[in-house]
Amino acid sequence: MTLVLSDPVKAFLAQPKPAVMATLAKDGRPVAVTTWFLLEDDGRILLNLDARRVRLAHLRRDPRFALDVLDFPDWGSHVALQLVVSALTDDADLADIDALATHYTGSRYPDRERPRVSVRGEITSVHGWGAYGG
Repeated sequence: MTLVLSDPVKAFLAQPKPAVMATLAKDGRPVAVTTWFLLEDDGRILLNLDARRVRLAHLRRDPRFALDVLDFPDWGSHVALQLVVSALTDDADLADIDALATHYTGSRYPDRERPRVSVRGEITSVHGWGAYGG
């Protein structure tokens, strides 16, 4: 069940902000990588990964992950989300990566050859800092 977000947090997450995704490797060590994300109308978070990324293996083994969204240039304000994967699906027509690329760059994703996987996450916890709580 996705948490209900406050209007200020929803408005913040609707913007193309820098974000860091964290997964857990097989040995338990955290792995953090910058990523694009999109808040969907149903309250889930959409990510999209190259099908060969090791993060997909992490998520298939342990569906929990975190996303820290920064309010650039005010790095002191951020929203930290804890999530669980609700769906992993092939993005065969590249519609999801195009939606993310358009959100961040205004253009479709340029690499049309490499397979992609869409990750949808249900928000299980939210914590804001600075302008968004704390």
